[in-house]
Amino acid sequence: MPTEPFRPVAGPRGLPLLGNLPSFGRDPLAFLERLRDDFGDVVTWSLGPMRIVSLAHPEHIAELLGSDEERFEIFDAGWAFKRLVGNGVMRSQGADWRRKRSLVTPTVRPSQVRRYATTMVDCATTLADRWQEGSQIDVLREMKQLSQRVVVRTLFGNDIGDQAQALADAMDVAEREVGAELRGIGLFLPPWVRTPARRRLINAVATVDTEIDRFIHARQVSADGGDNGGDLLSRLLEARDEAGRPLTAAEVRDEAVTLWTAGHAATATALTWTWYLLSTSPDIRAQLAAELNGVLDGRPPTYDDYEQLRWTQQIVREALRLYSPAWMIPPRVARNGATLGGIPIPAGTTLWCSPWVTHRDARWFPDPTTFRPERWDTHAQQSVPPQAWFPFGGGRRGCLGARFALVEATLVVATLAQRFHVDIAPHKPALTVGLQLHPSTPLRATLRARSYRPDRPADPAPAEGAN
Repeated sequence: MPTEPFRPVAGPRGLPLLGNLPSFGRDPLAFLERLRDDFGDVVTWSLGPMRIVSLAHPEHIAELLGSDEERFEIFDAGWAFKRLVGNGVMRSQGADWRRKRSLVTPTVRPSQVRRYATTMVDCATTLADRWQEGSQIDVLREMKQLSQRVVVRTLFGNDIGDQAQALADAMDVAEREVGAELRGIGLFLPPWVRTPARRRLINAVATVDTEIDRFIHARQVSADGGDNGGDLLSRLLEARDEAGRPLTAAEVRDEAVTLWTAGHAATATALTWTWYLLSTSPDIRAQLAAELNGVLDGRPPTYDDYEQLRWTQQIVREALRLYSPAWMIPPRVARNGATLGGIPIPAGTTLWCSPWVTHRDARWFPDPTTFRPERWDTHAQQSVPPQAWFPFGGGRRGCLGARFALVEATLVVATLAQRFHVDIAPHKPALTVGLQLHPSTPLRATLRARSYRPDRPADPAPAEGAN
């Protein structure tokens, strides 16, 4: 039970029928921050016909995300989202969710992540071999290509490279249209309405289905021939529930889409923001170089290095604090009899919590907009309250791939930062709030090669503003 009083207060007055939708749609992040700053930690407002309660306090968030499905169910986030992800573990409820989670969980256990770590480093090394001193890159595009190759090899079991581009392009379109619908009037349109955005989504999802069906068929043929590489797709196809039933073809498709979205789009976005923050922080980057020199001594990292790369991990965690790709955790809807903080919640009320809002709250993170990886030092004087950091959600429905994502981001940063500084022109990028939190315009960077010498702990930090 939270010790912080749970006292809902009324938020800004909305328009007839639309409620606060216009203000939210113009700038969701600023709107949610304004709720916290002007009204408090528990604020009621309306998104069209929906009554929303936004939570900002970690104790309330922890209770909500830790609640069972008898009190709160997952919000059905619109037609577009359902069309893309289907009825996989992300959307399913009750016994169906428990069955699917039990089948999917073994695919991302630590023992499996250890196995995939070699692939993560191999893909990052291949990218570093292609990079050249002084070259200009689009950081997000490079990270998308890298994370795409990782997810293709770990999910589908082979390095099909360009053959996955049709799937990647279609997923980009689908994710963009889902994000637009989640913050606009399209969220309330009936399924039969076919706007231009929905037609684009339908075409993109058709391509996604075709490509994933092709990969599933190829893996089934390979498995029949005895060549099972232990990839995620193979494990989904082999999984059996307590009654001995496998996932259906549609269920495998839905889980593959979910794993692709989490393993590709979210990771690429997180890495992009990490490079941006490092580029603005020469002292932090120099400390990273010193750790890589000391731990790796010029060799590629392995899974066994992960725990030793403490500063690298802290950099990743701090980047996820400032720019969590998931700016909004899947909302919950109150059932009959639901309570929070001992206070009854009317059935049908939708409850929201946003990492962007809580992660940038000075009560939990002093100087909240400053990039400070030392916050995550286990010996830091001020510890972070539980659930004040939740880029992967929390509770029983927290992201299954959280460790996969953290290991991948850490090992990729270690691999690339050993050999290059990624220098992004100093500026504060505008944000696009879609299914992921992207920079609105390309982050262009100049690659500066690092030279490793064992007698020198790290490259000297450039003068402030030099990068």
